Amino acid sequence: MSESGNSRIITSNQQGLHKELDNVVLKHLKHAFRKPYQVHTLSAFKECEKWVEQQGKAIILDSCCGVGESTYHLAKKHPEAIVLGLDKSADRLAKHGQSIADNYRLLQVNLNDFWRLAVDANWHLSHHYLLYPNPWPKANHLQRRWHGSAVFPAILALGGQLELRSNWFIYINEFARALQLAEQTCHVETFQSENSITPFERKYWASGQKSLRLTATLK
Repeated sequence: MSESGNSRIITSNQQGLHKELDNVVLKHLKHAFRKPYQVHTLSAFKECEKWVEQQGKAIILDSCCGVGESTYHLAKKHPEAIVLGLDKSADRLAKHGQSIADNYRLLQVNLNDFWRLAVDANWHLSHHYLLYPNPWPKANHLQRRWHGSAVFPAILALGGQLELRSNWFIYINEFARALQLAEQTCHVETFQSENSITPFERKYWASGQKSLRLTATLK
């Protein structure tokens, strides 16, 4: 898919909220996720933790950051904070085209581990951005979506101003329902801006697709 407007519309064999969404979310809210940490993410977190402590600033996560374009823009938007761009793909991160600023870093990590490590370290976020995460649109992939995964409680525990954007409206609506089940409130709206801050966002808008934005102040 190019950025000139050839982005495909997401298709799914699921219509509306997943029929097992409530059961899955409630199960994960009740039971701790105890999967062992991967060595590379544990090492990356320990090294990053030292830098975070040295900075002594508010912490912002740009999770699923891809090539880190959004991380760059968020760091410019929030000069009072440090921004960590997190992605599982070293290849995507290697394509980062911006100059690294003093207040952000890009890390190749497993988010299932990194978020839990951050909770264990008592991190409390200022903001947490999830911009166009992989929607996993097949119905049998519910638990690969962040709100359907066992790590969902860690997202809640990190707190802060959460912002999620997606061009698959079911994803946003499911996430909103998961927050409701966790006794959190959120706001959902159509989102458009003069400037896109991720390659996917640019592709979707060039193709005439709309984005939804969910925002929440996590307790």
